[in-house]
Amino acid sequence: MTVDQILKAKGRNVYSIFSNLTVYDALKVMGEKNIGAILVMDDNVLKGILSERDYARKIVLKDKSSKETFVHEIMESHVFTVKLSDNLEDCMELMSEKRIRHLPVLEDGNVVGVISISDVVKAIIEIQKDTINHLNSYISQ
Repeated sequence: MTVDQILKAKGRNVYSIFSNLTVYDALKVMGEKNIGAILVMDDNVLKGILSERDYARKIVLKDKSSKETFVHEIMESHVFTVKLSDNLEDCMELMSEKRIRHLPVLEDGNVVGVISISDVVKAIIEIQKDTINHLNSYISQ
């Protein structure tokens, strides 16, 4: 299964914010959209990603104010991305190795979606269910 197949099933919604917004503003959007991370884009260019983990570690634990800290100050600017043609195994390996939970999907340099670790796990479970069903039907013949 490929990233493109995951996005066809889940949709290609991309939520993003500008880097000059406050962390508080970013958290409001994340709460409204019920997402754990949000892309940071300026002029349609991916600049970074901000996650709940960034907030916890870089604001809460350092006793900073989310209303006075800007997104660009705490966002992760080194963003790992995938392509539509990448397969699930490669995504899972990248996420595990880099300890990340969200991967923006790029096509021709443009963000066309985001996949999360839960998207990948769900897809792998579905593949395994299909394999088990196929094997069960083969055995019962």
